[in-house]
Amino acid sequence: MNQMIESLRQIIDLGGPVVAILLAVSVVTLATILFKVWQFAAAGVGRHKSLRDAVAAWDRGDRTGATFALNASKSYLVPVIEMAFAADPEDTKRLIAEAEVRFARLERGFRLLDSVAQLAPLLGLFGTVLGMIDAFQSLQDAGAQVDPSLLAGGIWVALLTTAVGLAVAMPTAMVLSWLEGRMDTERVIAERAITTVLHPQWHHQAHGQEEADPSYA
Repeated sequence: MNQMIESLRQIIDLGGPVVAILLAVSVVTLATILFKVWQFAAAGVGRHKSLRDAVAAWDRGDRTGATFALNASKSYLVPVIEMAFAADPEDTKRLIAEAEVRFARLERGFRLLDSVAQLAPLLGLFGTVLGMIDAFQSLQDAGAQVDPSLLAGGIWVALLTTAVGLAVAMPTAMVLSWLEGRMDTERVIAERAITTVLHPQWHHQAHGQEEADPSYA
């Protein structure tokens, strides 16, 4: 642990304040990612088996089975489907809006991760530019007694900030892409479930039989 702290100190000393800022940003980013993973797990994101069973039972006309399966579900979409069970077919937009409220809660922090993924490389590049300026100033101050190692040392230290910026940005972008993909899937699941509940197959079959046989009840 002490060795790791000492290594971080050396990197900060070499890279300057820009590297220190990037390391602080990386800590906040890691905390945000861990929180989102926990939040997704607690909300039951991706775990909708009982919810699907409830929707399938409702689609068959088995209201008792649908209610039983829905009560067994731990999905955050349960309240929305409960509302759909008691809603009219014209209430699709309202139910989608209710689902979007829950999606918005799960997507909190996405903008922070997106900002880090976009700005970390730029911040690293900014540190590199400052380092290059400092390196060339040192080269100018050396005058005729130019030491190539002086320039080379200044350049690699300056490039350190770009490397740190990319090291922060790339994993963040990958995790954000994964989280956004999960949310896209959640939206598809919610929209399909709401549409199925509001327009169940058994209702269409019964309506078709009524049209074919006016005496059907």
